[in-house]
Amino acid sequence: MISQATFFMLILLVIGIIAKNQSLIIAVVVLLLLKWVGLGDKAFPFIQQKGIQVGVTIITIAVLVPIMTGQIGFKELIDSTKSSYAWIALGAGIFVAVIAASGVELLQTDPHITAALVLGTILAVALFNGVAVGPLIGAGIAYMAMRIVAFISSLGS
Repeated sequence: MISQATFFMLILLVIGIIAKNQSLIIAVVVLLLLKWVGLGDKAFPFIQQKGIQVGVTIITIAVLVPIMTGQIGFKELIDSTKSSYAWIALGAGIFVAVIAASGVELLQTDPHITAALVLGTILAVALFNGVAVGPLIGAGIAYMAMRIVAFISSLGS
């Protein structure tokens, strides 16, 4: 008999195939293979605990490659300060990084919120060609929204 977790993953695999979302397909296949070859018990706790950190590191490496290849240097950095869009991008990058940091704590401490964020990310990846950084950024936005609601609630008390 097939487990509920495996059935859920197979549904996600079908959604990934229908949506032609390579990231979701690869993620599901890797996790299923780890489970089926018996490495899940050891790999899953590590991936769950360190996966976000490893993923962020890989994304950071990818973002820094143009600097290493010489495509982006000090000239491009200085030239970008002349563009209002670059200043908007700078502000957006700072904002997202700060709220995502709060999201990491929320993901680690509140399984109820984590489940909803993961489901939202899966839907976005599968149906809207989103990118699976959603739980981290989503958790940061959720954390910020929760703080705002708590603050407003405290004013009414």
